[in-house]
Amino acid sequence: MANSLDNSVNQRFSSRLGLLLSALGIAIGTGNIWRFPRIAAQSGGDEGAGAFLVAWLIFLFLWSIPLIIAEYALGRKFRAGVISIFLKAVGKRLTWMGTFVAFVSTAIAFFYTAVVGWCIYYFIHTLIHQLPLTTQESMITWDTYQSSGWPFLFHFMAVGFGALAIWKGVSSIERVNKILIPTLLVIVIISVVRAVTLPGATDGIKYLFCPEWSQLRQPETWLAALTQNAWDTGAGWGLFLTYAAYMQTKHKVVKNAFLTGIGNNTVSLLAAIMIFGTVFSVLQHEMGMSDPETLEIMRTSGPASTGLTFIWMPQLFARMFMGTPLAVLFFLGLTFAGFSSIIAMMELATRVLVDTGLKRYHAIGVVAVFIYLLGLPSTGNLNILSNQDYVWGIGLMISGAFIAFAIIRNKVPVISAEINTIPHDWKTGWYWSFMIRFFVPIAALALLVWWMFLSATVFAPGNWYNPFNPFSVMTCLVQWFIVLGIFILFNRKISGMMN
Repeated sequence: MANSLDNSVNQRFSSRLGLLLSALGIAIGTGNIWRFPRIAAQSGGDEGAGAFLVAWLIFLFLWSIPLIIAEYALGRKFRAGVISIFLKAVGKRLTWMGTFVAFVSTAIAFFYTAVVGWCIYYFIHTLIHQLPLTTQESMITWDTYQSSGWPFLFHFMAVGFGALAIWKGVSSIERVNKILIPTLLVIVIISVVRAVTLPGATDGIKYLFCPEWSQLRQPETWLAALTQNAWDTGAGWGLFLTYAAYMQTKHKVVKNAFLTGIGNNTVSLLAAIMIFGTVFSVLQHEMGMSDPETLEIMRTSGPASTGLTFIWMPQLFARMFMGTPLAVLFFLGLTFAGFSSIIAMMELATRVLVDTGLKRYHAIGVVAVFIYLLGLPSTGNLNILSNQDYVWGIGLMISGAFIAFAIIRNKVPVISAEINTIPHDWKTGWYWSFMIRFFVPIAALALLVWWMFLSATVFAPGNWYNPFNPFSVMTCLVQWFIVLGIFILFNRKISGMMN
């Protein structure tokens, strides 16, 4: 049995602070700094992006926090990896649901490690080189990196550091996050303070928070808000399921879920304030660009969001007083944010293998090799990376629905009663039960159907049926059904491997 082979499965977080920082490590990732400002800009109107923020905050309380509570509750109850939890929660016949949830997070890790590799490279580059003053110089830096062998080395480094961080189980995960997350928060705060003191920065901040209420009538706004909130918080990834297996029985579920979700969204807003303030200050105040020109740069950010973060931000820092130290801090913070999430993704996959009886250090080796090799296509090709970001980012809605189903299968009132026995925790009440039983499944189905309609009519109208178009309906459906088909076909074998 796994427990007899590996003592790490019986480990617990030593303190609530260690649990919270590790949970924040799941939630706070490059999605907060690399992805969120771009999505906010793309989802904003002529007057501002405030309506998107409203929808994004609504989904925090209707989707993300209820799912984080669900993951904490299931992980704490069954004390296992994702697939074993589903085996116990929904039965052998439906274990494939848990396999899909575990795969989605691991598939995201395949390209996520490449992105963290970019962050490592830019951190080192800003330390030893002058910042570029023009787009041409910045593009030369980016193109030279992408056409070299460096991406594969830094992809390897990201995977290797992640493997080292989880080597001893939750004890090493907790120690690493106690360094990464406080340091990251300090970097973000320093960067925000500098950004808001730039001349003209208030124009960018006003745009970020100014609502254009008519946008709330557009389903695209809600779709973007939900997928970004799932990306932001880590809700529905199965990562909280994994960490919850290491919770102490006295650790609070509901309070921790609210702190994790709200803490994550606070960091996203701070990152957006920094990015919007900096971009508007430099492009408008110093370079004389208009609002539409500035927003076009933020929205048209290149494949996989490369443009704003890796091409424009170095130029903007170069035009600031003390810009180089701030650029170094920015890319260091981005690297730390990415690492804290990689650690959780690799631990999820490792714990799944440990549940089969594999020794931990063997499991870590298998996971590291698997993520490195299957991450090579995304590392070497930005179009593949963009496609994988698209396919599995939307796939998180399916994962969230599966986690809600696991709670429903175990009877929501029973799980609520178990949570409500935790001393000094908040009660779940009707709010959580309603969201899990009705809102999450219905929202997942409705938004998936609407996304298919949008893809066929807006995103890729002439190629929605082409699986080789990176942003078509069919590319998602084909990849999802191939993966689900394999898991359903081998469901009995997978279930039998779980201890």
